[in-house]
Amino acid sequence: MVHVSVKAFAKINLGLLITGRRPDGYHTLETVFAPIEWHDTLDFTLDDGITMTCSNLDLPSDDSNLCVRAARALQEHAGVKQGVRIGLVKRVPFGAGLGGGSSDAAATLRVLNRLWAVDASSADLHRMAVKLGADVPYFLEMQGLAYAAGIGEELEELPLSLPYHVVTVFPEVQVPTVWAYKNFRPRFDRPVPDLKGLLARLCSDRDAGVLEVFENDFSPVVFEHYPVVREVRDGLAASGAAFVSLSGSGSAVYALYAEAATAQAAAGRMQAFGRVNVTPAGFRMA
Repeated sequence: MVHVSVKAFAKINLGLLITGRRPDGYHTLETVFAPIEWHDTLDFTLDDGITMTCSNLDLPSDDSNLCVRAARALQEHAGVKQGVRIGLVKRVPFGAGLGGGSSDAAATLRVLNRLWAVDASSADLHRMAVKLGADVPYFLEMQGLAYAAGIGEELEELPLSLPYHVVTVFPEVQVPTVWAYKNFRPRFDRPVPDLKGLLARLCSDRDAGVLEVFENDFSPVVFEHYPVVREVRDGLAASGAAFVSLSGSGSAVYALYAEAATAQAAAGRMQAFGRVNVTPAGFRMA
């Protein structure tokens, strides 16, 4: 029996600037993805059909799950007859803006491409990933910091390392992405800052003064409508953080710390608000 187990890590967004809306309804954006150490675990076992179990019973394990959809997309692409049993131990909260489902789907594509001996090209895997979700290509193709444009699928891995420890807090409330896109306040005409250049100054020169430019366009409406998320932001802001921001469309909020001890102390205090993760400086997905 062939069995493979992998970790699927989450991400935060360093800045999320929504720059326009395409005719097909998708919004264009610019952002920087940064991996965090919060992860799910996926187990894959060859089988006749495609089935799935999940440790979180609130999540579907049928054909609507991104992992199952990823497996069927690869199976259809390659004409594969083999199946797989997928077991998901869900730790990354959903509805948090951390990309947990997208990371799980990317892990499924990556593992089954090898397990089924499909040997699909990077371009083919990228096309499948984009159809599954805008964040899936990042988790499929990148390991560290990456600049993203388009709907998130135009990616450039950056040869940089984030010099901050990251504390991420999930306040046990979900923010629907559809709601966030319907309710954010567009600023499509503003000049877009050079996120890549500013990130280089942040990482190479430790220029913390550039952090204020890394705005998240969902922040105003999410903080206004979700008081508990605002409380998490305020708690982190008072904990010695260099920067505090919403990740994605929320509800997770993260803070950056220059010192590991300060990050650990803040994480301890924030336990009262929900689930907390601490990621060391320079983290990359293995």
